[in-house]
Amino acid sequence: MDVRARLRSLSPEQRAALVASLSPAEQRALLHWWPAWARDEQLAPDGDWRVWLVMAGRGWGKTRTGAEQVRTWARSGRVRIALVGRTHRDAREVMIEGESGILACALPGEVEWSPGRGILRWPRTGALATLYTADRPDQLRGPQHHYAWGDESAAWREAGGYHALDQILYGLRLGDAPRAILTTTPRVTRDLRDLLARPDVVATRGRTRDNARNLAPGVVAALEARYAGTRLGRQELDGELLDDVDGALWTWAMIEAAQADVEPADLSRVVVAVDPAVTAGEGSDETGIVVVGRSPDGVCWVLDDLSGRHRVTDWPRVVAEAYARHKADAVVVEVNQGGDMVAATLRAAGARLPIREVRASRGKATRAEPVAALYAQGRVRHVRDALHRLALLEEQLATWTPGRPSPDRLDALVWGVSEITGSTQGSWSAMEIPSAARGTVPADVMGGRSPAW
Repeated sequence: MDVRARLRSLSPEQRAALVASLSPAEQRALLHWWPAWARDEQLAPDGDWRVWLVMAGRGWGKTRTGAEQVRTWARSGRVRIALVGRTHRDAREVMIEGESGILACALPGEVEWSPGRGILRWPRTGALATLYTADRPDQLRGPQHHYAWGDESAAWREAGGYHALDQILYGLRLGDAPRAILTTTPRVTRDLRDLLARPDVVATRGRTRDNARNLAPGVVAALEARYAGTRLGRQELDGELLDDVDGALWTWAMIEAAQADVEPADLSRVVVAVDPAVTAGEGSDETGIVVVGRSPDGVCWVLDDLSGRHRVTDWPRVVAEAYARHKADAVVVEVNQGGDMVAATLRAAGARLPIREVRASRGKATRAEPVAALYAQGRVRHVRDALHRLALLEEQLATWTPGRPSPDRLDALVWGVSEITGSTQGSWSAMEIPSAARGTVPADVMGGRSPAW
C-alpha cells in the first residue's frame, strides 16, 4: 500500500495523531503534499494523453487542481510552462496569487514570483513558468513549452485572428511528452466540442457538490437554491456541456459571442426596460428589469439584469436606483397587464423620470425575432462581470422557444433593445424622481419640449 492509500485508510483521529507526531518541517511538507488531500479525480489521469480537460462546476476545485499540476511539472526538472488566463488580471489574481493559486499551494521558498516580468521560477529545479493571456494570443506564437495550464478556456475568444488554445497546442514542442491541463466551467463552444472529440484528450467532469466539504458553510445550498432545476444550474453547478434547445431563437454560441469584458464609456443612450408582474408571491412571474445602452456605432449593450420577484412596493425603487446608477435617459415599461396601475405605482413611489409606456400589439415571437437577429449579426454585447449578473437572463434566452410563455427577463430585454434601436411605439409621460435624470430629456421624446429637471 502506498503512502497516500495508507493516509486515506486512517480515521480522522489517527490522522490527527500522525500529524502531531511529525516535526514542524514534516507537517509543512505534508500540508503541501497534494496527493494527501486531493480527491482521486483531481490527480492527473493515467495513460498517453496530450490534453487533460477538467470541465466541472463552480467551486469543484479546478484552480487548485491546475495549480498543483503545475507544481508537479515544475518539480520534475528544468521545464518551461505556459500559464494562460482569460485576461491578465484573471491569470495573476486567480492562477498565481489567488487563494487556490500557485503561490498559495507552494511551500515557503519553493517558488519565486516576479510580477513585473510575469514569471514564476523554481530555484531548486530551474523550472520557469511564464504568464500569458488569452486576449493576446499572438504572445504565444513564438515561445515553446514542455507544459501549459489554461484556466477558464471555454471563455476564451479569438483575438487578432488567433486563438490562444491553438497557439498553446502549437507551442507544446519541448521534451518527450508535452502536455496541457485546461480547467474550465463548460460552455457550448466549437473549441470545447472539438477538444472532446480528439483521441489525445482526457476529460474529467465534476459537480460543485463534490467539493462541498471544502467550501464555506451554506455556499452549496445558496447556489442550488438559485440555480437548481435550471439549465444554467446543470452547467454552472453540475459541469454539464449543454446542447442548444431545438427551436430557440438564441443559441449558446450567439450568447457566448456577445460577451464583453468592459462597458464602453461613451454610450449615447441608456434605458431601463421593465416588464412588471401583477403579483409577487413565490409562484408569481418575475418583474423583468433590464438595463440596455447603445454606443455611437449602433451596438446595443446589455448592462444589468435586476429582475426578480419584487413586491409591488419595491420594484419602483429598484428601477429608480438603476436609472440613477446607469445614468439612463428613460424607463420603458410594458403596460399590457397593469395598464394605468404601472404608471400609478411609479408615481406613488415619488419618482420623477421620463417613462415610455409600451403595449404589445404583436406576438412575443414577432417582437423577439428582430432582437435575436441583432445577436446573430454581432450587434448586441453582454457586459460580463464577476457576479455573472446576466446569467439567468442568458439562460432564458437560450431555452425559450416561440409558442411558450416568454419569461419576464427576456421580455424586458426585448423591450429595451427594441427601444434602443427605435422599433417601439408608445407614449411618454414624466414622473417625479429626485436627481435621477441623465440630463435634459431629448425634445423629440417629450412632445417637442424638454422638461427642466
